Amino acid sequence: MPAVRLVCWAVVTASLASVALPVCAVGAAARRHTGEERSVFLVAPPGHHSRGDADGSYAPLSVLAAPTVGLLSNTSATEGITPAVAQGARYVERSNVLRLPSGRWKYLPVGRTASAVVAFDDPTARQQITQSRAWLAAGRVPGSSPAQREAAERALLTMRALLRPNGAMAAGWTPGWMYSWPRDSSFASAAFAHTGHEAEAYRILRYSAATQRKDGTWDARTKLDGSGPPDGRRWQLDANGWVPWATWQWYQTAPRPTRRARLAALYPMVRKAADRAAACLGADGLPPASPDYWELMTTTPNIGTAAPLLAGLNAAADLARAVNRPDDAARWSAAAGRLSGGISKRFAPLGYQRTVDGLHGHDSAVAFMAPPFNAAPADLPRALDATHRALLLPNGGLTPGNDPTAPWGGNAWTPSTSFFALAWAGTGRTAKARQVLDWVLSKQNSLGELPEKVNPAGRPASVAPLAWTGSITVLSLVALEGKPLPTPPLRAR
Repeated sequence: MPAVRLVCWAVVTASLASVALPVCAVGAAARRHTGEERSVFLVAPPGHHSRGDADGSYAPLSVLAAPTVGLLSNTSATEGITPAVAQGARYVERSNVLRLPSGRWKYLPVGRTASAVVAFDDPTARQQITQSRAWLAAGRVPGSSPAQREAAERALLTMRALLRPNGAMAAGWTPGWMYSWPRDSSFASAAFAHTGHEAEAYRILRYSAATQRKDGTWDARTKLDGSGPPDGRRWQLDANGWVPWATWQWYQTAPRPTRRARLAALYPMVRKAADRAAACLGADGLPPASPDYWELMTTTPNIGTAAPLLAGLNAAADLARAVNRPDDAARWSAAAGRLSGGISKRFAPLGYQRTVDGLHGHDSAVAFMAPPFNAAPADLPRALDATHRALLLPNGGLTPGNDPTAPWGGNAWTPSTSFFALAWAGTGRTAKARQVLDWVLSKQNSLGELPEKVNPAGRPASVAPLAWTGSITVLSLVALEGKPLPTPPLRAR
């Protein structure tokens, strides 16, 4: 999760470098709530070793002057909806056309980059509504209740609006979020794939292939035009797991007559990513210390990197078998075996805590050891329960972790909370998964969008929508429909 999104933000001076000064603003009314409160916090948590991470990683306070709470889109261009515009408005059902309190419609016409306000039932706007509904109908809308299906429709339309024509997937549509992260993009690709939107899933993967670095890794994030990173923050090795995993998920759902030929275009990317992942493993089978999905450096290996790499190596090995590359498959299966052994020896005794030194507490990344990422170890259910209890906040959501050097405050983070819906769905604990999912869906804002955070009072906070939360929610709803999501197999060499 990007540092500008996950790390508590700060207004600091040199003399107050370790002090957090909350700054709040009130926006539009939220669903079931009287208002949306935006909490802005301070500096990177003390005690972390994040050489260079801070440079450009923490956005100025000014970027939060008017965060988005919704989106207008014509699929090639997108415009954010501010809290002021959203006040009293709502989307026309199953579309990104906004019905204003006056009854008029606001939408983004085809070929335009700025919105227009038109009369109710304007024929051009109506055509865009029809196209949105046809796109949803061409795929699958998961959910066992009308409320769940409505949430899935909104999440899918949001993901579609954030997807650029070149395959870049914006994390959100507020400055600081308007970049493409390999991690978020991989989840979105998998969600598109499992809801029948194969073209969108594949487009994201092609963008990942185009932006892969020569050494097989990825920048932490890229500009949406694919021209490179916007700052000097450190890259995260977990992308070498997420991207092959997403490619494998796409392959499971892609049309069989053409999927192998289309995989051939992605296979060089998978090979470079998996070879880099395998080469980085140490004598203990674990990857080196690196920034995790918090985008903070750790001094020992972390589960937020090890678990995705295990998923990616297993996925890459299975894809190698699909294209008849037995040497690749054997090499990556052997690496996955070493990594699995290292995780069992070093992380498992600690309940899959954040780091192998046991000094950084529980972490929501424990969920990455569960399907659809990895076959769940026998001791994982206990670890999931313990971690959930440790991270649960009074508002009902989860803090990303309880690392004593990284105080996250009272805000719950919807991606970290949603991880447990997906993990419990994947391990057959559907009642617990539904309970978590119900909480997440209850935090939709007034437009039905899923926010990044939920404040201590239980109100949506920060920006909305967030592509990552929408993707995890959609995958969780699919997983709860009866047939589990597929998980890359761990096979002996």
